[in-house]
Amino acid sequence: MKPVMQPNALQLYSFSKEALSQNDIKKAIDGCRALNAEFPTLFEGWWLAGCIHLHLNKPEAGLIATSRALSIKPNEPSVLIQRIECFSLLGQQQDVLEHLQILAIQECDSAALHEKIAIMLSAEHMHSEAIKHYISALSDEPNNSLLHYNLAAAYRFIGDINKCEESLNACLALNYLDAEAQGMRSSLRKQSIEHNHIKELLNAYSNPDIEDKAKSGICYALSKEYDDLSEPDKSFRYLTIGTDIRRNAMSYDVSADEKIIQQITHTFNEAFFLKNLTGHDSVEPIFIIGLPRTGTTLLERILDSHSSITSAGELDAFGLEVMALSSTQSGDKNTSALDLIRLSSQLDVNRLGFHYLEKARPMRFEGSHFIDKLPFNFLYAGLIHRALPNAKIINLTRHPLAACWAIYKQQFRDIYPFSYNLTDLGRYYVAYHRLMRHWQSVMPGVIHSIAYENLVTDTELEVKKVLDFCGLNWESGCLKFHENTAPSTTASATQVRQPVYAQSVDRWRQYGKNLDELSTILIKAGIDVS
Repeated sequence: MKPVMQPNALQLYSFSKEALSQNDIKKAIDGCRALNAEFPTLFEGWWLAGCIHLHLNKPEAGLIATSRALSIKPNEPSVLIQRIECFSLLGQQQDVLEHLQILAIQECDSAALHEKIAIMLSAEHMHSEAIKHYISALSDEPNNSLLHYNLAAAYRFIGDINKCEESLNACLALNYLDAEAQGMRSSLRKQSIEHNHIKELLNAYSNPDIEDKAKSGICYALSKEYDDLSEPDKSFRYLTIGTDIRRNAMSYDVSADEKIIQQITHTFNEAFFLKNLTGHDSVEPIFIIGLPRTGTTLLERILDSHSSITSAGELDAFGLEVMALSSTQSGDKNTSALDLIRLSSQLDVNRLGFHYLEKARPMRFEGSHFIDKLPFNFLYAGLIHRALPNAKIINLTRHPLAACWAIYKQQFRDIYPFSYNLTDLGRYYVAYHRLMRHWQSVMPGVIHSIAYENLVTDTELEVKKVLDFCGLNWESGCLKFHENTAPSTTASATQVRQPVYAQSVDRWRQYGKNLDELSTILIKAGIDVS
């Protein structure tokens, strides 16, 4: 922002802005107050006031300042951004979306502003609108590799694989060591002998300047492409190198997760389900749970194609509400995870259900049901049932070794820390398996389980069973889920644009000799891997 203003106004503005940049808040406030008092019709003063209020985490005051700024310059993008940030801090999602829609159609005078708008739009799954701003930013900064990558991600979310690949190629032409771009490009399609990126990936892997995190990502891409080329030994070799790099950089201990799951089992026992508790009576939520890479996204897309169902995506709303209400009940911000689990069993379940629905229900929700597809809600299944007794819970299962292998070979972003080591993975799977058996024991008939293998081999039959469980009629449109234009932000974003295919069901078997240790852990726990 390069304002043209009177000398005294410019002096006050520069003084206040510099003080804010130096985190000298008192001077910044004093300068800004003097500026707005003497020059109340100066746009820059109210814009700066909005900056200060956001810095102080005072969104209500920020909305007042930005309202004054917009009265001088209607629909100014920089101020609309401030208001969106204020509404977001206040949890006023409807206002966030309304202002984003206004912001999306504004013209900007800088690549940086276009980029910020695009990022905000993408965060609210408005990817088509974000693409326009990324393209505008790139017209000013064509050699910005990050912009090309972000544009590619937006194209991938809406299912435009060809344009996604073009943007990734542009990104990698500028920086072929970008491991995230390499990984995304490798994931877009099955590679062939004639068309693959093995040579470029090996060059990146061997580059002495590559950092460990990037090298790990390159290894995942190499593993995926060698798998496509049916070279399992090379695929597993690079996958092991990549996962070892990630695991060695962590301080994760799987026993902590095992203790948490044991505590859940102990706390939500038969006695808990005999308590006279009255949850919220809503029939709206459909929870799809399970481990990642077990077909949860596939089922979500199928059900989202039903006229009565809308997907809200992977929501963390239930877990966050449980933690928030339990922490409030405790009164101690440092309460341990195990104590929070115990406290959560004492919550007002009707209140929990109400708060969850307030946060989770999609905007402009017109159907009778919405999907919450956070796989890890399996941890809360018992509490979900008590808080929302009419909600439907569907658990996706998969052959134990197939499930673990699919998780192990998928590079996740800062989640699922158990996925980077086969021993950790085996132990976590055992804990998950025991918890699901516990839920079935204390809540018989509450959770509908569906095997991924059955879903892909007899889709219509399995989906009819799910819809019957949800009290809904069959609709043939569910089988055309791959035509669904809704964005997908999961690791399966590419696959869900294709019709059902069963090629990956038994692909893990070619890695059987590499999974012996994992198999032993599962067998010792009484899990059938035959």
